[in-house]
Amino acid sequence: MASPLDVAVIGLGSMGLGMALSLVRAGHRVAGCDIAEPGRAALAAAGGHAAATPAEAARGASAALVVVVNAAQTEAVLFGPEGAAATLAPGALIVSSATMAPADARRFAARAEEAGFHYLDAPISGGAAKAEAGALTVMASGSPAAFEAARPLLSAIAATVHELGGEAGIGASFKIVNQLLAGVHIAAACEAMVFAKSLGLDLDRVFEVISQSAGTSWMFENRVPHILEGDYRPKSAVSIFTKDLGIVSDIGRSGSFPLPIAASALQLFVATAAAGMARDDDASVARLYARIAGLDLPGETPPGTETR
Repeated sequence: MASPLDVAVIGLGSMGLGMALSLVRAGHRVAGCDIAEPGRAALAAAGGHAAATPAEAARGASAALVVVVNAAQTEAVLFGPEGAAATLAPGALIVSSATMAPADARRFAARAEEAGFHYLDAPISGGAAKAEAGALTVMASGSPAAFEAARPLLSAIAATVHELGGEAGIGASFKIVNQLLAGVHIAAACEAMVFAKSLGLDLDRVFEVISQSAGTSWMFENRVPHILEGDYRPKSAVSIFTKDLGIVSDIGRSGSFPLPIAASALQLFVATAAAGMARDDDASVARLYARIAGLDLPGETPPGTETR
């Protein structure tokens, strides 16, 4: 391996923590920060440094990996008070992995480059398990110099790196297309499973059969086990898709491009969030359908039997 790098990881949620741990295992010196204590504690236990602020995590670092929720958080942790940009080493690399509108990625890249930093627009896909295994997919765009600086980090966190172009915003655009499909596939999988329940079918058999048939999808195979197990602890929360499909909708509207299927999926996630499940796993869309239909799913209280 090349010489170890000093890396700041900003955001130690389910994805960021896995990426930070992968970097530690690869021999890099990692400092990370998050507003929640569990992520900081897990990083420290693995040999990283838990920092109180982005500025502390980034002090003197040659790279900052930003794994927060959205563009607003990205801007705050990079350029706000106690932001990482104030303390990074001169000429450092910023790798931005949050899902955001392409215009925001271009704006942050311009601001970073004006400050003398390299910027890689590098959204990620694959989920928390692949993040911890160092096996993510990265959809990246940026200058040749940014790619060159990022290679030691990307080799630690990703199984597949798509190099998509020389300008920030291209990676973000690819991620938005991915999120359109991901959200629609989750909503469709949830709808199909509760529809199957309404037909009196055994849901385990439905999963077995559809997983081996043309109607399957990666999301069907990944999310339906959550429904079968009645486990809605968030691997990816409903609120992620109200955000991401909201970005899809905004981009479509601004470009006068119709997105009726994405819009329907967005409204299902919005309704699920409004029903009190915003922070639950995104497979909770199935619970919304079940409540509407008066059906019970594994692990759920049958309608009409709740105690008060």
